Amino acid sequence: MEKISHLGQTLTRWRVGRSTFLALPEQGARLMNWNVLLGDGSVRDVIYWPETPSLADFPKIKGGNPILFPFNGRTYDRGDIHFWRDAAGVRRPMPMHGLARQGDFKLTRLDAGGFAAQFVPGAEAQACYPFDYEFTVTYRFESFGLTCEFALRNLGAQPLPWSAGHHFYFTVPWSEGSARGDYLIRIPAATRLKQDFTTGQLMPGPVLSADENLSNPALIDTIHTGLRRNEVVFGEKDRPGDVVVRLGNARVPPADAAFVTWSSSDDAPYYCVEPWMGPPNAPENKTGLHLVPPGETEIFAVSIAVK
Repeated sequence: MEKISHLGQTLTRWRVGRSTFLALPEQGARLMNWNVLLGDGSVRDVIYWPETPSLADFPKIKGGNPILFPFNGRTYDRGDIHFWRDAAGVRRPMPMHGLARQGDFKLTRLDAGGFAAQFVPGAEAQACYPFDYEFTVTYRFESFGLTCEFALRNLGAQPLPWSAGHHFYFTVPWSEGSARGDYLIRIPAATRLKQDFTTGQLMPGPVLSADENLSNPALIDTIHTGLRRNEVVFGEKDRPGDVVVRLGNARVPPADAAFVTWSSSDDAPYYCVEPWMGPPNAPENKTGLHLVPPGETEIFAVSIAVK
């Protein structure tokens, strides 16, 4: 583990076995990049981070793993985007993907195997999510993988709502000369949904095969739920090096748990495979909404491995 200076920020870099991880835990608990040293001496990027001249607009950079908390995606209140209504009927603002990715964190653990960082709610968070809680993000790094754990502790007297997730930007394609169409993804979902971006409601999604080509446009903004297993696997056809994303520790996740697939364009150098606690707009749709009882802590864990 070492500190490095980059574009006016002090980043932390870990070398664990054949993997190198780069993060800025104090800003959004953000993992920025993960690469693996291959047997032939070449380096493969697993988590994508763009070459950028500045980190001034850090939360909006398309790369790494933005943390989505307390709610993922777009929230609505009676058709109005970027709002939500709490259990008492109070309407509150809520930015897309929540508050953590643009928020400050304080380190509570930093060692050779990873870090833990606790969210420090600012004025925006107090207005949007005015509860008494502790939200901690913990990363553990391995030679060919990582685990990331969210812990939400309710310090208040009322149940605490949340439906959080990850926004992993995976480098695709990763082999020289390959294209997105050379890659397949396997998502063991019984149900596919879309979100109506006008109302926030969930709608039936496309009919997809168990194995789909990553170039299929129907995958974009699709919510895959009713998961029969907790593993999504994607990689280059007939070649080693698949990425395995596991949602939770149970072989079969909760019924509302979801993966979301997205990329900004056909030729973007990344593809997002996002494990979420539930579909977007959870406070209004009540699908995937979790309530942490007073005095208790709920854990949401995700792991990634390169095979």
